[in-house]
Amino acid sequence: MQQLDAAEIVLQWLGAHPAPSPAVIAIDGRCAAGKTTLARRLGEALSCGVVHMDDFFLRPEQRTAQRLAEPGGNVDYERFLNTVLEPLNRGESFSYQPYDCHSGMLQAPVFVKPSPITIVEGSYSCHPALWEHYHCRVFLTIDRAEQHRRIGQRNGSEGLQMFLEKWIPLEERYFASLAERCMDGTLWIDGDGHSITKEDFLSDR
Repeated sequence: MQQLDAAEIVLQWLGAHPAPSPAVIAIDGRCAAGKTTLARRLGEALSCGVVHMDDFFLRPEQRTAQRLAEPGGNVDYERFLNTVLEPLNRGESFSYQPYDCHSGMLQAPVFVKPSPITIVEGSYSCHPALWEHYHCRVFLTIDRAEQHRRIGQRNGSEGLQMFLEKWIPLEERYFASLAERCMDGTLWIDGDGHSITKEDFLSDR
């Protein structure tokens, strides 16, 4: 993805839609589409902090069949809402404990001070329970072959197989569940860093 072009699209949108203070920007989309890179570049351009949804995946004891059957249910959106989004929108300092997938444990608290803008990046950041708390929502997509190449390079062949069998289908079910939602204040960006429509994004699979 041409991240500079994607960043420009977001910055231009923000210029045309002045953000309140405090404001939160969400960057969601398909795995390996470049969400973290875009968040970093926007963070540098806007001089703001970034919170990662990867720190809020379900802990092992939370992964019930009922929960995983829920679109977007494989993140702890309740904890994210209570410990991050609500304090951010009130302009308050807060702390949260990132979940580490390798150890299966919560890590030492991260302390965050209030700022005019904060970026939240990661799959499921636009979960319906979190949707209304954002000023701007960005969805990134990526060509399927390039997605598989990036995941294989990053996670190895076994990791790619896990994504193909489990994580990508869960993401696609989540995206499909958002299809009928009112999506004002949403930007859709393809793998070349160009603006696309919601319909283009949803039909990309």
